[in-house]
Amino acid sequence: MDNKDIENRFSFHPADSEFKEQAHKIVRNTLKEIALYLNQIIPDGREKGLCITHLEESMYWANAAIARDTNS
Repeated sequence: MDNKDIENRFSFHPADSEFKEQAHKIVRNTLKEIALYLNQIIPDGREKGLCITHLEESMYWANAAIARDTNS
């Protein structure tokens, strides 16, 4: 791993286009809807907590990928 990669990983990446802004919004809203649905049908417990946590992680990683992309 080089320093450029580390700089990229730890830098702020604002939505610099309408496409990225909309993509962030779609990711957040879609995963929130899935979380709300699963919250209704999965019984409370450790597994449910992990399920929701992993959806949250998915949202973070998807938004990081969108933000860090230099091709759009």
